Amino acid sequence: MLGIIGAMDSEVNGIIARLSDVTELSSAGLVFHKGSYQGHECVIVKAGVGKVNAAMCTQLMIDNFKVDAIVNSGVAGSLNPKLGIGDIVLGKIAIEHDINGCGLDYPQGMIPDMETNDSFDGIRFYASKELLEKAELAAKKALPKTHVHIGTVLTGDIFIASGSKKDKLSQRFEGDCCEMEGAAIAHVCNLNDIPFLIIRAISDSADDSAEMDYPSFERLAAENSIKLSLELISMS
Repeated sequence: MLGIIGAMDSEVNGIIARLSDVTELSSAGLVFHKGSYQGHECVIVKAGVGKVNAAMCTQLMIDNFKVDAIVNSGVAGSLNPKLGIGDIVLGKIAIEHDINGCGLDYPQGMIPDMETNDSFDGIRFYASKELLEKAELAAKKALPKTHVHIGTVLTGDIFIASGSKKDKLSQRFEGDCCEMEGAAIAHVCNLNDIPFLIIRAISDSADDSAEMDYPSFERLAAENSIKLSLELISMS
C-alpha cells in the first residue's frame, strides 16, 4: 500500500476526492484517509507545514498503516534557473539544509551520530530507485507536456524568499528546489527502512519575488503534483 503525504489542503484534497471506499483515522490532530484509486489501496494525509509535523506524520502513517512506500507530494521553490512554474522535480536526493553543526566540526547539512547506510551518507537521503523509475513513467503519462527534472530537494524550516539565500543554498548543496517537509519524511523513512520519494511541482522562484509569486501559482503547481501522484497510485 502506498502512503502519500502533503503539507497543505491544496496538495492532498484533489487526491482524497478521487478515492473510493474511504475510511478515516484521526491521530495527533491528523486525519488519515485510507481508500482505493482504480483498485489500488492507498492512504493520504495532510501533515501540516514544517519538519516536525512531517516527521510525526510519517511515523504515525508507518505505525498505523504498514505502508510499503511513502511519497511526499507538493510544491516547492525553484533553486535551478532551468525550472519554471509547474515543472516537476523528482527528488533523487533529499537534504536537511538547516542542520548546522559547524561549531562541532560537522559540515552544514550533516546529521551528527546518525548511522549511514545505502540510502543515507550522512547528509544525503537517497530515494527508492524503483519509485523514481515509476514516477518517471507516471509523469510521461499524466503530464506529457511538463518538464520533469530528477534532482536534489532541500528541506528546512524556512520559506526561502531571498535571492542571496537562494544562491547560497544552490551553491552549497547543488539543490534544485527548496521546501519545508521532504527530507524530514525521508529521514523517518530511512530509520524505518521504508522506500520513499519526494515529488515537487515548482510554485515560485525562491527569490525576492517568491512572496508575490507563491499565492498566484501555488494552486497550479499543486494540480500538477496531484496528477502525478494519482498516476503513481494507479501503478502501485
